[in-house]
Amino acid sequence: MEKIVDLRSDTVTKPSLAMREIMAKAEVGDDVYGEDPTVRQLEEMAAAIMGKEAGLFVVSGTMGNQVALLAHTSRGDEIILEANAHIYTYEVGALAVLGGLLPKLIEGNKGKISPEQLKKAIRPLNIHFPQTTLLCLENTSNFGGGTVISVEEMDQLTDVAHGYGLKVHLDGARIFNAAVYLGVPVRELVKGVDSVMFCLAKGLGAPVGSVLVGSKEFIEKARKYRKMLGGGLRQSGILAAAGIYALENNIERLAYDHLLARKLAEGLAELPGLYIDLDTVQTNILMVDIVREDLNSTQLVDILKDEGVLSSAISEKRVRFVTHRDVGDKDIDYTLQVMSKIMMAK
Repeated sequence: MEKIVDLRSDTVTKPSLAMREIMAKAEVGDDVYGEDPTVRQLEEMAAAIMGKEAGLFVVSGTMGNQVALLAHTSRGDEIILEANAHIYTYEVGALAVLGGLLPKLIEGNKGKISPEQLKKAIRPLNIHFPQTTLLCLENTSNFGGGTVISVEEMDQLTDVAHGYGLKVHLDGARIFNAAVYLGVPVRELVKGVDSVMFCLAKGLGAPVGSVLVGSKEFIEKARKYRKMLGGGLRQSGILAAAGIYALENNIERLAYDHLLARKLAEGLAELPGLYIDLDTVQTNILMVDIVREDLNSTQLVDILKDEGVLSSAISEKRVRFVTHRDVGDKDIDYTLQVMSKIMMAK
C-alpha cells in the first residue's frame, strides 16, 4: 500500500524543510549551564506569549506535566483531575510514582468539569484527610474529543480553586488549538492558571519538545526537578529553534486542521453503523463510535490500515482520528471513500 494517511495523532508530523534549515543554523551552548541562547530565546518567547514570567523547555508534555506537579505539591497531597485527564490516564502513573500524590477524579461532561463539581471535590481541613493542593485542567480535552474550555469557564474554575487556596496547572498540550477555535489570544485562556504546559511537537509541527511556563520562582523549582528526571539538556538549541519556528509560523494554520476534522466528521456521520457527536468536533480530534454489532474498533483500525489509513482504537467501540499539518483535503476525501466502502459492506 503506497498511500498512507496517518490520522493516529498530531504527534506524527515531520519538520518542514524550512524548519530543518532553521534547526541546522541554530546557535547553541550547554543549557544545563544556562548557556544555550536559542533555548533561552524559546523560553522567553513562550512565557511572553502566555503572559507568564518565565519558561522551561522540556523534552515532552508528560515531563512538563510531571515537573509541574512536583513543583506545586508535596508527597501525600491530593490533586483534582477530570476522570479521563491525560495526566491521570496516559502518563504511566507518574503522579503516584514520582510525586506520591493521590488523585481525586471528577466525572466531567465531554472532558469538562463544573465549578459546582470542583467545590464538592475539595476536602475540608481534617487531620484524617490528605490536603488538596492542586487542580489540574486540560484544554483541549483529548478524550473529550478535542473539546475546548472557554475563557469564562477557565476563569470560573480558577477562581474557585484559588478561593480554596489551590494552585492550578493547565495541561495545555493543544492550548493553541483552543485559542484558535475561540478566536482569542492564548494568554486570555491561561491568565488565571499558575502554570501551563504546551506542546510544540503536536499541531505546531516541531519534532521534539514542550514548554512549561509560570512564575520565576515556580520555574526555578521546576528546573531542578527537570534535572532530577534526566531532562537536563545540553546543546538543545537545535530543538528549541524548531519550537521558535513553530510559534512564529504554525499557530494560525491550526484552523485548517479544524476544518478538515469537521469535514471528516460530517462525512462519517452520514455512514451507517457509526455515531459521531458533532458537538464535540471543535478542533482537530474526532471520536467515532461504532454502533454496528459485528464490528469493533480493533477490527476497524486493522481494515483501515490495510487500505492505507492509520487511526487509533480508544476503546472496544471507539476509534480516534486526528488531523494535522501533514494531512490535506485529498487525504480526507480518500479516508471517507475507504470508510464508506467498509461501512457499506455487509
